[in-house]
Amino acid sequence: MPEIQMPKLSDTMTEGTLVAWKKKKGDKVSAGEVLAKIESDKATMEWESSEDGTLTEIYVEEGGKVNVGDKIAFIGEEGEEASKEKEGEKGKEEKEEKPKAEEEKEEGKPKKEEAKKEEKPKEPKAEKKEEKKTAAPKTEKKAEAEKPAPKVEKAEEARVKASPVARRIAAELGVDLSSVKGTGPEGRVTETDVRTAAKSKTAIPKPSAPAAVKTGESARIQLSGMRKIIAERLVESLGPIPHFYLNIDIDAGPLMEAREELKSAGEDADAAKITVNDFVLKAAVQAAVKVPRVNASFDGDAFVQYADVDLGIAVAIEDGLLTPVIRGAQNKSLREISELVKDLAHRARNKRMKPEEFQGGTFTVSNLGGMGIDSFSAVINPPQGFILAIGKITKVPVVDDCDQIVVGHRMSITMSCDHRVIDGALGAEYLKELRHLLENPALLLV
Repeated sequence: MPEIQMPKLSDTMTEGTLVAWKKKKGDKVSAGEVLAKIESDKATMEWESSEDGTLTEIYVEEGGKVNVGDKIAFIGEEGEEASKEKEGEKGKEEKEEKPKAEEEKEEGKPKKEEAKKEEKPKEPKAEKKEEKKTAAPKTEKKAEAEKPAPKVEKAEEARVKASPVARRIAAELGVDLSSVKGTGPEGRVTETDVRTAAKSKTAIPKPSAPAAVKTGESARIQLSGMRKIIAERLVESLGPIPHFYLNIDIDAGPLMEAREELKSAGEDADAAKITVNDFVLKAAVQAAVKVPRVNASFDGDAFVQYADVDLGIAVAIEDGLLTPVIRGAQNKSLREISELVKDLAHRARNKRMKPEEFQGGTFTVSNLGGMGIDSFSAVINPPQGFILAIGKITKVPVVDDCDQIVVGHRMSITMSCDHRVIDGALGAEYLKELRHLLENPALLLV
């Protein structure tokens, strides 16, 4: 049975946080059974075991951060790890006994030599005999001085439970064992613990100048893994990707009417109702089917045009933003898209998503209309070719077909495009199709 390592739960993940263990040491584990909750740089998700057996060892406590690939647990037969530990202790004792035996052997040599000297016939001259008697203590002191002094450990380090390898690595890296939290059996400090402590020791940033943050007024808040990735992705996007923006205002009156009709037909239940945003998502997918060249991404000396429309939906969560993906959205009905969006958004906010549910996507829709935003420009999520930014529906005075000023409903949509993939004319063609679908919502019901 293998040791269980910290999995790579996203393409940008370098370390993970062990949020909670769902099993205790000694519990039976089956393949596919939830073993722990792990937080990556994008989400917190339940992680399933790939092995059958017994959780014999847990190396990382809840709340601990571990690099991808580092061991976090051991699944084996009951008592398997314990037996290994005993063997290790036995080996350690043998190693410790061996030097002691050798030391006793070395100490025994002078005694034997002295015994041989005593057996030799007495020398006639009394003066020489007296000289030997007086010189003996000096020789013994000299021999004792020449013996290598035993390595004296600090009292704190001596009390720390640590493997021999961990002690050697700690000495090499200059790590104080008493300051290291052990993750091994019964709190034993392992080699991984020492190396992790050494890394954190060297990675500690220099403190900011006192004047930078005033006590009681401001606070320096460390970035979470998700915020770091968002920052990196924004730089990756706005730096190398040549953005340009196209904006339209659509007549949202027909959308409001369609929504009211569904509502009067029994669509009042929160769990089942189709929202205006659902219409927008369905229209965005259908428009991409009609204008397939926008469903693409830049790839060096070519661009990839995708066969499926994998729709990304921007969902705001406490730590930042997630983009769950509806795979093959062109094959989903308005009702199916509505149900999937509600489920994905709920699990995203509760950090219960699987990695494959928020990776990929051929383009994204971000809707801030529900938060009162009139219009905005969104940043493309690389390597996607575009992103739609949806504003709120507002009542405005408009001129109708009879040149009369009436109250109308308008919604702003901004399309951020990667100019390497989508030209202005192609983007305009897509938005024209999107407008047509949203202003004729009955087309989205077939």
